[in-house]
Amino acid sequence: MRFRFLIVVWRNRAFANFLLARLAGMFATQIQAVVIGWQVYALTGKAMALAYVGLAQFLPMLLLLLPAGDLIDRRARKPILMASWLVAAVCAGALWWFSAHFATGATASAWTLNGVYAALVLFGCSRAFSGPAVQSLLPQIVPRAQLAQAIAANGMLMRAASIGGPLVGGLLYGLGGGGLTYAVCALCFVLGVCLLIPLAPRYAEPRSTDEAGGMWRRFGAGIRFIRQRPIILGTISLDLFAVLLGGVVALLPIYAKEILHVGPQGLGALRSAIAIGEVGAGLWLSLHPFNHAVGKRMFIAVAIFGAANLVFSLSHWFWLSFFALAIAGAADMVSVSIRGALVQFSTPDAMRGRVSAVNMLFIGSSNELGEFRAGTSAAYCGPVVAAILGGLCTLGVVGLWARLFPSLRQVDKFEEAAC
Repeated sequence: MRFRFLIVVWRNRAFANFLLARLAGMFATQIQAVVIGWQVYALTGKAMALAYVGLAQFLPMLLLLLPAGDLIDRRARKPILMASWLVAAVCAGALWWFSAHFATGATASAWTLNGVYAALVLFGCSRAFSGPAVQSLLPQIVPRAQLAQAIAANGMLMRAASIGGPLVGGLLYGLGGGGLTYAVCALCFVLGVCLLIPLAPRYAEPRSTDEAGGMWRRFGAGIRFIRQRPIILGTISLDLFAVLLGGVVALLPIYAKEILHVGPQGLGALRSAIAIGEVGAGLWLSLHPFNHAVGKRMFIAVAIFGAANLVFSLSHWFWLSFFALAIAGAADMVSVSIRGALVQFSTPDAMRGRVSAVNMLFIGSSNELGEFRAGTSAAYCGPVVAAILGGLCTLGVVGLWARLFPSLRQVDKFEEAAC
């Protein structure tokens, strides 16, 4: 049945609660991302300021993801996720307080900007725990036979939040400034915590009990596990370098203000264009799940992602830019769905925290560090040249990885990746 995934969600109330909670958390994250990017660039007018927004969130993730993954493999995952979202709510509250200085038109003093960056550092700390925890919790509430469809349904709803978040963020910022938007973010994180309270994982396997050698030895076992499985290593490293070198999200405030001249509402629409494409592809995958030639399809999807970003980089028309970003989002959704299923099928439950932590480290590198890369490149050679070079680099990465990881390219069914 094409709508079997809807029946799965309805009958598995834990999965339904999980989806709603994650939807609230993602909604808050997307609102916060679009507003902080617009505020910082409008206040400073400097591309490097946007680079520091990404760097402030990436550095704590870099330092904390490894111990977070080890902790998640040895402790219950739901309380860790709840605690990390409460910290994220505190961060939104801090940004709300600092937004009062933006709203009054006060001079952009160094302490104000540094305070914003400090709040983003704390937010990066919360994401270091919430990312691996939420990825590791999903297989504990869905039976393995329904995992691939659950991942697709989960991805589709998260992309729906990626549509609504930027649009609502831009509208709320226009209506009430940063204070209103950050208050909504804090409430969404708290709502996510409340929805997790009744959730009871039903398919959890015994947690790791290997305490010998301490955290670093345990995490070293996780690194060796990834290194010895080309499917996992190739999958997560392909995403790392493709998005790190070719992502354009950090440049959207510059394009919206300087090239397309569409303001904060247009910036929200551009960010939503990516999510619209992702939701469309996610809905298709949920209704028509494929389990054939998955390796080749992932490489093709990443190549389309790079080509669409290249079109965006050259566009000076809003609707062409919007369409290109939607295509990039759809291709990214296909890639993310395949990657998520391959990693989950390839990883035993006792190892999921550590593998998810490494995966999140790679994703954080591609996103937050990618924002720093894009902002730095734009500061030195201009946003258009930076975006063009990024699209070309993504296409180059696809070709190189197809040669370096032939076993990944040749995967036909998800079950072939099972450990």
